[in-house]
Amino acid sequence: MPPTTRPHLLLVNLGTPTQATPEAVREFLDEFLSDPAVVDLPGWVWRPILRTFVLRSRPVRVAEAYRSIWREEGSPLRTATEAMVEAVQLHGGDRLTASAAYRYGEPSLDTEMQRLARTHEGPIVVVPLFPQRTDATTGTAFARAREAAARAQLLPRVREVLIPPAEPGYINALAARWLEALDVAAQKPEHLVVSFHGIPVRYNKRERQQYTRDCEETTAALLTAIDWPRDRATLSYQSKFGPEPWLTPATAAVINALPAQGITRVGVILPGFLTEGLETLEEIGIRAREEFEANGGHDFLLVRAVENHHALATALVRLALG
Repeated sequence: MPPTTRPHLLLVNLGTPTQATPEAVREFLDEFLSDPAVVDLPGWVWRPILRTFVLRSRPVRVAEAYRSIWREEGSPLRTATEAMVEAVQLHGGDRLTASAAYRYGEPSLDTEMQRLARTHEGPIVVVPLFPQRTDATTGTAFARAREAAARAQLLPRVREVLIPPAEPGYINALAARWLEALDVAAQKPEHLVVSFHGIPVRYNKRERQQYTRDCEETTAALLTAIDWPRDRATLSYQSKFGPEPWLTPATAAVINALPAQGITRVGVILPGFLTEGLETLEEIGIRAREEFEANGGHDFLLVRAVENHHALATALVRLALG
């Protein structure tokens, strides 16, 4: 089959272990935590800590968490990312082609760029699946995509595109997932927690608060779209790793404090996670729910990720062709 000249949309997600085992998790964490964009300590300081402590103890605990959410078809993040590719191809029709690559794990950006060099002659549009910008996600995804494209001799044909934090299709997809959750809820939540992945405070200062501004922009657009009062919503940050200060308020602390305030029905939406994964299904869907109920909460409504919603898929096609 001759190479195609249509635009190609390359969706870049974080990545996932291949299996819910300590060995597979150790391999994944080694690559993830070795990225200077994720942990920016000097290598001579961080590598011994990573090898001696983190990769000896953490993979067993993380693998157990992965087993609690693993599906028959594999990792939720991987299956959801593949579903997003299918949705984009459906809505893009014959105007473009699409595939996915992962910043960590396989198919890697190197693997996919090498494949595209053999099969594709048109422009390649790289879109990280992170609407809120920070070097630890969008920054490292673009940097690695450039390196991979250069090695595959594709660089002049690669275009980098961000999903804006208030992109209408993205916000409409979030609002639709919220309405879907309400349809099956026993009662409407009294309070809404809008949770994003955290980053160290130091990173956010270095990037001139770009990440927190994007999170606030997404939250404001979402609350407007679902007509939810600002005084009954809290923007928070989750998934802290390591001892240094991270963005606050912490999602777990916010949720755990609600019952003492007389709030026993809570909704939680995670706009920064476009696909389900460990942070949504286990950290929030299992652990945060259990802690909320243990503190006296009754109704915990977790809003599912946007994933392959048609509004987002249509927006991704528009961004790729724009």
